[in-house]
Amino acid sequence: MVTDPIADMLTRIRNAGARRLPEVEMPSSKMLEAIARILKEEGYIEDWRVEREGSYPKLVITLKYQQIGTRVRRPVIRGLRRISRPSRRVYVGAREIKDAHSGLGISILSTPQGVMTGREARRRGVGGELLCEIW
Repeated sequence: MVTDPIADMLTRIRNAGARRLPEVEMPSSKMLEAIARILKEEGYIEDWRVEREGSYPKLVITLKYQQIGTRVRRPVIRGLRRISRPSRRVYVGAREIKDAHSGLGISILSTPQGVMTGREARRRGVGGELLCEIW
């Protein structure tokens, strides 16, 4: 049993990128689907889908790579960091949301208006739980 599904998702993506795997699978939930939707919209992954085989649905994420030279492929996601954890929740107001990784990445928040990027939360003037940063 996984106690922190978001950290599990980020770890699976990090490990799959390090091994240059085309796809990564994990148990699905509405929160993980919302994070995958944001990653697709921001261009960090190729695509995502939910497969409903058996009794539990699974989330399948297709990773995105940059072609450098003729043989080298580098993952688009350079780093991921879980901010708010089950043992230490981190909440921020709309004015306290900072650019992730000096503006080169995104922060993902869970707000009363749904899961969104830090940029979108600032624009709407809402705060919430700072889930993770991706760059």
